[in-house]
Amino acid sequence: MTARTLTVRDLAQIAIFAALIAALGVPGPLSLGVIAVPITLQTLGVMLAGAVLGARKGFFAVLLFLALTAAGLPLLAGGRGGLAWFTTSPSAGYLYGWLLGVLVIGYLTSRLLPKYPFWPALGATVLGGIVMIYAIGVPVTAFTLHLPIWGALVDASKFLPGDAIKAVVTVLVARQVHRAYPGLIPRRRAVTASSATSTPTSTSTATPTPARASDE
Repeated sequence: MTARTLTVRDLAQIAIFAALIAALGVPGPLSLGVIAVPITLQTLGVMLAGAVLGARKGFFAVLLFLALTAAGLPLLAGGRGGLAWFTTSPSAGYLYGWLLGVLVIGYLTSRLLPKYPFWPALGATVLGGIVMIYAIGVPVTAFTLHLPIWGALVDASKFLPGDAIKAVVTVLVARQVHRAYPGLIPRRRAVTASSATSTPTSTSTATPTPARASDE
């Protein structure tokens, strides 16, 4: 298998996580007593896709979900769907932010394996699953609703407690998955280490050649 080939197993994993993101939208927005703003669980599915499948497969899982939603399937929380959610909706930026977020989480997770320590993993999940998504979602919301950026950011900050909980859950679940199935995400450090050691080897074998020739 080449580095860019998707196997049948990869496609199955992509489909499963796209279905997981859709399933997490079935309950609709959840209301917790300690948080004023209801929480949707689909961002949890996006975080899990990056942390469990990695950048590439996780990206395709989110892309598949978004494509089906744009085609009209009611897969968003509350049974919503259609192209309008990607063009005129204040939430459009967050949907596009999912694609960037899953890439960041997946890439950083591949750098943390095989140990996947809790705090660095949580930082990677927060960076991709919260910071990157908000970085796209907040400006789009501000533009769509004609709000100042600061006002849109303050409004979005109400979701931070729920998103933080989802990030913690993601790391706890991903740790167990990677312990049980350690080969789900290729480890990038192994690639860089092998490429770094190959260069000195070629130079060390080339330097003794002139010495042997001069001895003769």
